[in-house]
Amino acid sequence: MAAQRPRRVRIVEVGPRDGLQNEAAAIPTNVKVRFVDLLSEAGFNWIEVTSFVHPRAVPQMADADEVFRAIGKKPGVRYVALVPNPRGLDRALAAGVEDIALFVAATESFSRANINRSIEQSLEDAHQVTTASRLAGARVRAYISVAFGCPYEGPVSPARVLPVAERLFELGAEEVVLGDTIGVATPSDVSRLMDVLLPLAPADRWGMHFHDTRGMALANVMASLDVGLSHFDSSAGGLGGCPFAGPGAAGNVATEDLLYLLDGVGVEHRVDLDRVLEASRFIVDAVGHPLTSKVYQAGGRLMTIPAPR
Repeated sequence: MAAQRPRRVRIVEVGPRDGLQNEAAAIPTNVKVRFVDLLSEAGFNWIEVTSFVHPRAVPQMADADEVFRAIGKKPGVRYVALVPNPRGLDRALAAGVEDIALFVAATESFSRANINRSIEQSLEDAHQVTTASRLAGARVRAYISVAFGCPYEGPVSPARVLPVAERLFELGAEEVVLGDTIGVATPSDVSRLMDVLLPLAPADRWGMHFHDTRGMALANVMASLDVGLSHFDSSAGGLGGCPFAGPGAAGNVATEDLLYLLDGVGVEHRVDLDRVLEASRFIVDAVGHPLTSKVYQAGGRLMTIPAPR
């Protein structure tokens, strides 16, 4: 499908939530708050801050209420929180959340393994969350997990993603985000999926969430741009990922790498790469392991040194 490449993209920084949620080290609340504030200063208009899940399910997010209340909220920035069910929504709204993220899987096996709910049960939860969110004046971003491949069922056909996306739009989702949860997608997969989905809703109603598990994330971003998509998730330093992808696997596409690519192909994003690098340098000590971003590892943009004499 040929389309005009967008001149500007919107980046949703997911490092504070998706990046940190599975970290083994307990990250102090004040460190999480500072991380979000540094990312706000980098120029993002969207930041996924935390998750209002049960603390037993994701201990790293047990301080969601405190984190969300403590961050410095800049005008014009949308601060998003993941909400798994109506109970989580009540907590999120009480903390002042105005932008909600929810997840539904494209396969039954993944849905049951991840949240012990069928797809239909998960969609009913989504119905309750979207209805209550609208009544409270909050907006909803809906994710479809394993939209390209499932660790239990293998490749996922576009025909399985389409009805889930259709239901989410019917429920009132502002945007549907397609998650390559285990990092198996290729550019051809992106094109095939969007051939099926774009007739359902225009390009600006879709977001893409790529993992770099097999080194394809930036290639998939390019394929997305080529079909007219302009909304992308990324994570500072490449933090995060999916535990189903295997030990040591690269996770979310790194924000630094995405910005470097967009600069190289002349697509505007309005995010300060140097400020993102500053945020990544801040958080690396807290997580206690190297970050996977290639641009971070290289120290940023190309810098020249004196030639040997």
